Amino acid sequence: MATNITTRAKDYSQWYLDVIAAGDMADHSPVRGCMVIKPHGYGIWELIRDQLDARFKATGHVNAYFPLFIPMSFLAKEAKHVEGFAMECAVVTHSGLEQDGKGGLRPKGQIEEPLIVRPTSETIIGHTYAQWIQSWRDLPLLINQWANVVRWEMRTRLFLRTMEFLWQEGHTAHETADEAQTETLQMLDVYTEFAENVLAIPVVRGEKSAAERFAGAERTYCIEAMMQDGKALQSGTSHNLGQNFSKAFDIKYQTRDQKVEHVWTTSWGVSTRLIGGVIMTHADDEGLVLPPAIAPIVVAIVPIYRKDEEREAVLAYAKGLMAQLVGGAVAARAVGGSEIMSSVLPGSGRRVVLDLRDGLRPPDKFFHWEQRGVPVRIEVGPRDLQNGKAVVVTRVNREKSIVDAPKLTRAWLDATLATQQQALLDRARAFRIARTFAVDTYEDFRARLDGGGFFLMHWDGTAATETRIKEETKATIRCIPSDNILDSAAGPVDMRATGTDPVSGQASKGRVIFARAY
Repeated sequence: MATNITTRAKDYSQWYLDVIAAGDMADHSPVRGCMVIKPHGYGIWELIRDQLDARFKATGHVNAYFPLFIPMSFLAKEAKHVEGFAMECAVVTHSGLEQDGKGGLRPKGQIEEPLIVRPTSETIIGHTYAQWIQSWRDLPLLINQWANVVRWEMRTRLFLRTMEFLWQEGHTAHETADEAQTETLQMLDVYTEFAENVLAIPVVRGEKSAAERFAGAERTYCIEAMMQDGKALQSGTSHNLGQNFSKAFDIKYQTRDQKVEHVWTTSWGVSTRLIGGVIMTHADDEGLVLPPAIAPIVVAIVPIYRKDEEREAVLAYAKGLMAQLVGGAVAARAVGGSEIMSSVLPGSGRRVVLDLRDGLRPPDKFFHWEQRGVPVRIEVGPRDLQNGKAVVVTRVNREKSIVDAPKLTRAWLDATLATQQQALLDRARAFRIARTFAVDTYEDFRARLDGGGFFLMHWDGTAATETRIKEETKATIRCIPSDNILDSAAGPVDMRATGTDPVSGQASKGRVIFARAY
């Protein structure tokens, strides 16, 4: 058992931080609440980014970039929006620095209008769209941006909640309300498919309650994932903004029948929080476990030899296996001097590495790659060379097998990684279903809530009942599946079944998921 990682059973929060440290993913920044994403962690984000970006472009979206700084007056134009983000805004009030006469520095000149450091971009994009959109021929406008945002947080945790984080935010404009709603649900579908097929995280999707709605939106939809401690993690949101922002920023267009109308807009986004979700869904007490689709390193080959005269032959054998796995000649580069050789797996952006480090025992090398979540480890020594074999260890279940060397091809690797990817999704879905409970009394719900899980309870749809439950239990209502968005994997419970709200005694509008949330 890893001695540098606290077990989940002992302290789940510390376990999470230990996994990040052991996996060499991120460090705390000297700026409170911010983080430094290390190469291994950023490599995961790059794979997430690139695969999401391909999906966005496949649905007709293009990328652009908008300013980091937003005039404060822009936020004031949409009342609900400014109210929702006011407490999270970082504000720039001065330009330049000067000596303070005491050996230090102080702000120099106060600027005419304070600038907000981007918490989200609806306002500045709304201002820009008003300049770009003139007629129906300019619609739909389908734009995404990859950027950083700043939200002033009091309690932070690496990847899950930091003052500055990386994300994408899509912003679209449409001719009709129906088109905007179609876009909103389409992007929710994109997030759902990505979460399940790339991150191996099963999600429940649905419309959030009015109290949980994005500030300034008409409707907010989200995907929710269950973490190993039974808490919910909001993993993506898609908002139908109606005409709220187009009216605030006067985004008008000439219609096909020569009238003037405000556009209908949407916004949607996911962030580096997804990496936190991957950790809390898949990692174990030995360290990081990565779905192969987002693993920067998919194979680590570890040569084993005791005598100098064995070294050359074993290394040549290991390099031959590396060539087989990448499907041809190895275009390897040294990383860290000549101690680790790395070759890109063609067409995937992921890598196969050969661990040549001297002075480290083989178990230490195994431990190194295991804690970084590398899906496949291949061990080769003199006996393997003699027998034409290799020892293969998979990270998902830590199973060890002996494989004939000629079978270790790119096709074998792709099949092995696909099997691991599916195994992670199946395991996470089984866990979620086992921890999803239908509760018919408020007393039963409250008694079981601290144990974690998703609780499906009838709800009358009123804010008063929602507020009472939040105040009494500190729980968060997360998704309300609507008639056209039902998650078939939520369990055997009919989400639209008639019943009675156990809190108010009023007729139910369907079951709602309650859960303690991150």
